[in-house]
Amino acid sequence: MPCDEEEWTYVPCCGKFFCNGCVMCITRYVCPFCNSPGAQDEEEEKKMIMERIEKFNDANAMNCLGSNYSSGENGFGIDHSKAIELYRRASELGCADGHLNLGSTYSEGKGVQVDVKKAIHHYELAAMMGSMRGRYHLGLVEARNGNNDRATRHFLIAAKCGHENSLLKVKRGFMGGLITKEDFEKTLREHAASQDESKSEQRDRARVMVGELG
Repeated sequence: MPCDEEEWTYVPCCGKFFCNGCVMCITRYVCPFCNSPGAQDEEEEKKMIMERIEKFNDANAMNCLGSNYSSGENGFGIDHSKAIELYRRASELGCADGHLNLGSTYSEGKGVQVDVKKAIHHYELAAMMGSMRGRYHLGLVEARNGNNDRATRHFLIAAKCGHENSLLKVKRGFMGGLITKEDFEKTLREHAASQDESKSEQRDRARVMVGELG
């Protein structure tokens, strides 16, 4: 699987994840895990997500539903209170993305007062659970606070694991004199190795498509 969680798709029929490149390979959608035909429309997807929560206490389904309430997408009205509660429940069940989304909620003030300390707390927990997006956001917060050394360490760690946006920050840090040539070259090698492990033509096409959609 790619290291960046944005390149994964959650399927509510069985609560699994698979990469966006694999989605592009499917000409007639059937879940590769449970052979379900999947949701045919937004209403059916809602039912599947709710079933995952009610029957299986699925943390990823809670996080997915929270994201829908936060963005108002997929037929949901925006409700930040419901989103926060779902993120909190997901994070308590060990969902790294639940912590990540709580971090963004407090960082951006979505339905709550901006609270940088709480944002950092949840980003740290997400990063400790392996989320490179959590690590990247920690770097962004530290950079905004003027802690360039801390920010650089977070970007270096995430970039070495294959996170693209962190690599861009590392490149800028090198150009700005914040990162040594030795560290920069080592990061490039480790990033390339991480990318090679999960590289495929379909994943490259999926990245391009997501970029075009904004």
